[in-house]
Amino acid sequence: MISWRFVTLAAFFVTALVVSNIIAVKLAEVGGRVFDAGNVLFPLAYLLGDVLTEVYGFRAARRVILLGFACNLVAVGAIQVALRLPAADFWAENEAAYEAILGTTWRIFVASLCAYLVGELTNSYVLSRLKVATGGRFLWSRTIGSSIVGQGLDSALFVTIAFAGTGADLLDTILTTWAIKVAWEALATPFTYLVANGLKRSEGLDVFDGPRPAEARP
Repeated sequence: MISWRFVTLAAFFVTALVVSNIIAVKLAEVGGRVFDAGNVLFPLAYLLGDVLTEVYGFRAARRVILLGFACNLVAVGAIQVALRLPAADFWAENEAAYEAILGTTWRIFVASLCAYLVGELTNSYVLSRLKVATGGRFLWSRTIGSSIVGQGLDSALFVTIAFAGTGADLLDTILTTWAIKVAWEALATPFTYLVANGLKRSEGLDVFDGPRPAEARP
């Protein structure tokens, strides 16, 4: 039986993913560094993905990651349909702004989906392997280590696919985006410990995707 805790975690994961992809159309600049606004929320999806993998295992996390992919397709499809609906006369003056904000190009869309799938699945897989390797200890090293790999791939794929050939400084944008996401994950480590350990106690679960070390068995 699927617990309400798992469903709640999955719901927040999907929400973080879909909303971050919508707000990512805004480019922000802080200290001369340019990044998309999705970086404010998107790392939360990685954090929740870490918790899902840590508590429920890689297979359960993978199902939620694929669910997030499907929900993002629905969101993008609905937005594209809305953009093509004829505007009411009194709304026409707002149409250009609406299209500018929500009219994501197919290049950005493909970049986002490719980066998300590769980054999230890699992050979850690396964390599950590290959990076995560390015997379930040093959660901080697993969450940050897996994020360095997963977020690095995510940032590199998205920026390269979305902006190659546009004149943008690809390396600088990749490194800035990567640094923001990893720093976000590191700062959120106490929250990750709190949620993961609380779920393990509540669910009576601590899934290992491999041989479970004797000291970790109840």
